[in-house]
Amino acid sequence: MTDLPFALVGDALLPQGLRRAGLVVSGGRVEAVVADPRDGDLPARRRDIAGLLAPGFVDLQVNGAFGSDVGVDAAALEAISRALPSTGVTAWLPTAISWPLERYAGLFDAVERAGSAPGARILGVHLEGPFLAPSRRGAHDPENLRPVDAGALRELLAGPVRVMTLAPELPGALDAIEQIVAAGAAASAGHTDATYGEVLRAADAGLTLGTHLFNAMSPLRHREPGTAGALLSDPRLRTGIIPDGIHVDPAVVRIAYASKGADGLILVTDAMQAAGMPDGAYELSGRAVRVEDGVARLEDGTLAGATVTMDEAVRRAARFSGAGLETAITMATRTPARALGLERIGEIAPGAEADLVVLSSDGTVEETLVAGETVYQRKLG
Repeated sequence: MTDLPFALVGDALLPQGLRRAGLVVSGGRVEAVVADPRDGDLPARRRDIAGLLAPGFVDLQVNGAFGSDVGVDAAALEAISRALPSTGVTAWLPTAISWPLERYAGLFDAVERAGSAPGARILGVHLEGPFLAPSRRGAHDPENLRPVDAGALRELLAGPVRVMTLAPELPGALDAIEQIVAAGAAASAGHTDATYGEVLRAADAGLTLGTHLFNAMSPLRHREPGTAGALLSDPRLRTGIIPDGIHVDPAVVRIAYASKGADGLILVTDAMQAAGMPDGAYELSGRAVRVEDGVARLEDGTLAGATVTMDEAVRRAARFSGAGLETAITMATRTPARALGLERIGEIAPGAEADLVVLSSDGTVEETLVAGETVYQRKLG
């Protein structure tokens, strides 16, 4: 990385909206944003960008991708970090579905060893479990689900946990939420049969997120709004959604966007090992998965993560929601960053990390930069 400042000039998606700007980058960060720059406003080193300059995408739920599975192998995490910029992702959370407790230490060690790998930044980990409702386990191995255990939770939170998904209705869950928040992580409701009221009480205790809206949770009904209804209606709660057209119908993405807006709805991929790969046989945390027509399922037919990549998720969300590309980008950048309490990623502003993606008019990733360095460039022809 060079400390000499340079400028990227083009149509940039700023917090104030889309406008022509020069981004002055120095030391891996955006030093200044010069609107409608003129000669002399920018450093001599400058490059004109033909596409849309946007913040790099932030994915809070990645179980694997491009043939690698999130686990205790640092090399696999490094491979995912190197590959994700091709999809516009510049920061991500390796996500572990419910495991035996003794295995998590290996993940934490792998994340520490892979943290300096080139490519997308590893922000920490997302623990999706193991304190989940067996009735809503989805692709999680039921043998690995546990009652809430304060001692086990303390051990888990000693690792680099940024998000923890749990079922708010479990005994001890409210105390666990307070413990998660006190550790500096975000508590998320998922794989849960919680009632509407139970989710609101969890929000009172510090819950701020929902994990893959509508999937593996009590549904929205007109007399019992359930977890889905609480996530849609409570302004304290942001929620992830998988906009692949498989996990939820496109019309449901439109409904969710109408309820939450771009500041409340977070695009996640829930990607597993087969994301970015052809159909075939794969694994999700050691469980056999078959992918056909891009749909990942366990042997019993249960959906087992997703194969959509974030660039495609953004394009589909733009269509499904009716909100367009710029708004969909916000749901994949600023909103997930703010959900983690991070101010220096997810938007283009002075002082922010120079994590950027250049998109064509149809949302194709042309180039991705992390800390001001190009880590991916689409090959033409």
